[in-house]
Amino acid sequence: MRYNTKDIRRQDRVMDESRARQLLAEAEYAVVSMTDTEGLPYGIPVNMVFESPDHAYIHCAPEGKKLRALAVHPHVSVCLIGHVHLLPSKFTTEYESVVLQGQARQVTDEEERRHAIQLILDKYSPNDMERGWFYANRSLPRTAIVRIDFTEFSGKNKKMHT
Repeated sequence: MRYNTKDIRRQDRVMDESRARQLLAEAEYAVVSMTDTEGLPYGIPVNMVFESPDHAYIHCAPEGKKLRALAVHPHVSVCLIGHVHLLPSKFTTEYESVVLQGQARQVTDEEERRHAIQLILDKYSPNDMERGWFYANRSLPRTAIVRIDFTEFSGKNKKMHT
């Protein structure tokens, strides 16, 4: 996956690539933006886990608008938000964000589906693994796993010097 910051207007706000990669692992959620089946924009917040810098997994219900949209238009943009600090008296905000481009596909291979669930449990419930797998085993038949393979990303931040 290529780190591409050429389209960021404020080059003084380009995030260091190593921090951008760190944010991929740390971010609690992401917003996946896509085109729906009628050609309209559609964005949805999701829990996302990166296995490598090049791909990530999300889970969702086995049917719905998101899966219908991705089946027709697999290209997505994903936005992750890191540190945010409102500075009302300065009329600005400190922030970190990473934007990624990629293609999504539903995972059908059972081994990869279980692997993705393990990664999700590792990230979001590391202290409840036994209960997590009990729940996952019961809900896996009614859970879709989506893999997003990324081609490029960029990171931007604003830090105030006080």
